[in-house]
Amino acid sequence: MTEYIIITALIAIAAIGAVTYFGGTVRAQVGGMAQELSGHKATASIGDAESSAGKAASEGKAGKQKGLANYDNKTAK
Repeated sequence: MTEYIIITALIAIAAIGAVTYFGGTVRAQVGGMAQELSGHKATASIGDAESSAGKAASEGKAGKQKGLANYDNKTAK
């Protein structure tokens, strides 16, 4: 039974990390798709997605540590 709790905790930690790194990119992409489907231009949303992806990639290459200890609400925006 304990193993299931450990596996669940590891999955939760991985999900938090994925949302931290890619949350802004995914939000911008979904927003862009919704605008395009409604017949509007999504140039701003596409640009936001590209900048969020670039920021996540540069932070990963720089070795910046992210975790619950240094998490603030600005990261999720």
